[in-house]
Amino acid sequence: PCTQRKDILHKDASAVMTNTVVGGIMVSYDFFQQELDTRHDKYERLVKISRDVTIESKRTIFLLHRVTSVQDTEDLLNEAEAKLDGVRQKIGQIAEELRGEDIYQFHRAFTPGIQEYVEAASFLHYIRHRSLISLEEINARLVFMRTEKADPRGPEALPLGAQVLTFQVTPSDYLLGVADLTGELMRMCISSVGNGDIDTPFQLSQFLRQIHDGFSYIGNTGPYEVSKKLHTLRQSLGKVEDACYALRVRGSEIPKHMLADVFSSRTTIIDPEEGVV
Repeated sequence: PCTQRKDILHKDASAVMTNTVVGGIMVSYDFFQQELDTRHDKYERLVKISRDVTIESKRTIFLLHRVTSVQDTEDLLNEAEAKLDGVRQKIGQIAEELRGEDIYQFHRAFTPGIQEYVEAASFLHYIRHRSLISLEEINARLVFMRTEKADPRGPEALPLGAQVLTFQVTPSDYLLGVADLTGELMRMCISSVGNGDIDTPFQLSQFLRQIHDGFSYIGNTGPYEVSKKLHTLRQSLGKVEDACYALRVRGSEIPKHMLADVFSSRTTIIDPEEGVV
């Protein structure tokens, strides 16, 4: 009887221990499932915000391309700046989502929008200043103030204080955005020549050559995507240089309304990622 009782107690203890272990595993499983679901939902929200950033940035770029055909360029540039302010508010939402998170866990979700924003901001900066915007200047515009309020159920919902949120564009996103900028400058060159402007192409050619030299210094040490876009950059530079050569040699002979034909001598390969939406 004593032996049987010990066996029964041992079986009961084993059953209790097994149930405890299984219960602990289920609790851990539920916790990890909830954490993964939360991260997945955050990732999807970031993808949607990035898509909005991309669309609004492209619209800003399309607006800026009108600068070669309007009389009052300042109004157009101010309108473009207002659009970029709206884009920066969207990036502020990304900063809120990334508060307390490792951004590289979610980087693939928002990098397309950030690259497009860098492209639009650098395009506007070049039109205004004829120079390349720096990474520090871009990040300086991505500082956001958020105000947290007290319990709204209280008698007065007074602000508890302003909180500063910052978003830092990564060097790789900056380089990829600048690489895409060269395609827009090439298109700007085409528009300028089509409107009879023979000075802008030479300015753009010099600027694009400087950007190309900078990317050449990076070589294979930079991100893989940068080396992929270097080929497109060379195509844009070559097309602008062909136009400048034709303008220098035969510019006085070509009627202004036919100047755009000098670009037909080279077929430009456009990166499929730069498709118009």
